[in-house]
Amino acid sequence: MVKKGHPWVFEASIVKQSKEGQAGDLAIIFDNKKNKFLACGFYDPHSPIRIKLLQFHQSLTIDQNWFDEKIAAAYELRKPLLQTDTNSYRLIYGENDGLPGLIADIYDHVLVVKLYSAIWFPYLEQIQKPLMHYSKAKTMVLRLNRSLQKLDHTENYQDEQILSGELENEIIVFREHGLQFSANVIKGHKTGYFLDHRFNRKKIGNLAKGKTVLDVFAYAGGFSVHALAGGAKEVTSIDISARALEMAIANAKLNPHKGKHKTLALDAFTALEDFVKKGIKFDIVIIDPPSFAKRESEIPKAKQHYERLAKLGIQLVHKNGTLLLASCSSRVKADDFFSLSENAMNTTNVKYRLLEKTFHDIDHPVRFPEGAYLKAAYYRIL
Repeated sequence: MVKKGHPWVFEASIVKQSKEGQAGDLAIIFDNKKNKFLACGFYDPHSPIRIKLLQFHQSLTIDQNWFDEKIAAAYELRKPLLQTDTNSYRLIYGENDGLPGLIADIYDHVLVVKLYSAIWFPYLEQIQKPLMHYSKAKTMVLRLNRSLQKLDHTENYQDEQILSGELENEIIVFREHGLQFSANVIKGHKTGYFLDHRFNRKKIGNLAKGKTVLDVFAYAGGFSVHALAGGAKEVTSIDISARALEMAIANAKLNPHKGKHKTLALDAFTALEDFVKKGIKFDIVIIDPPSFAKRESEIPKAKQHYERLAKLGIQLVHKNGTLLLASCSSRVKADDFFSLSENAMNTTNVKYRLLEKTFHDIDHPVRFPEGAYLKAAYYRIL
């Protein structure tokens, strides 16, 4: 797998090791047969993915120039997105940009760096300069995932720390294809917002004029806001979190619209079953749940959830309406997700037409199998 450029070396696959390493120590990988250089990466004693690989086949010095070039290449890839009326994007997507365990998201003038591995603590100062340069950010915020927050030794870094500049307000207003949204860069999920569905949100906005729309698992109202701005007659946002729906309401108010916006703080399955019983239908139904499979053992249950949601969604769409089904579970492969969605339609004897399948937007490139997680399909219910 290393020879093919896969960025992970698991603890169990290390045959021989010269000495114990600290988080962030440079580890050199040799072929155990030819004793030949294969790759180098950062050592992580806190993770079963013991080495996160950076450089393959050709030996290079991992220094300031190396980091500068990696971040410059990532920025070049995202330039077309910045030609649109958008100032929010993912500048670094971990392994997929050659910087494993590191996420860097931009919200207007604020750069939020989220770490998923302790390997980055020794290098934060080196990556800070190129990240700030290319993003043109004025402020840099550090976020740590839960496992890092529990570590005793974090090199004097902590979650929610301001590494550069000032943060007058933790809620930042940014633009996505001309619409305004807000992200809480200190307390919000992940880095403050989910940027990955940008393409699909815009598409729903383009389809929504004069329509009734149901946005399930709405969170901060990404799909809802685009639908309202696109001229939807009425949008219903469902999420189990009342706090998330408050953000959805606030985001909708940031943009001019004439449609009615309703919110329901309910469990999605309960709400959808209630709609089915009452015979309530919509012109467009969007079902975009959080990941159902965090680990391998959860995959069968996740597939059941996706199929159940598809069956409920089908019953809520008006004739000739649109159903958008999405998944962000990387462990549920795209082909499996599409198959079980269509199986749900076939078993309910509904006639449908597949309109389009979509995957990652330009700022979420996929360079290795585990880097792919987002998939969505649009169906016309006939």
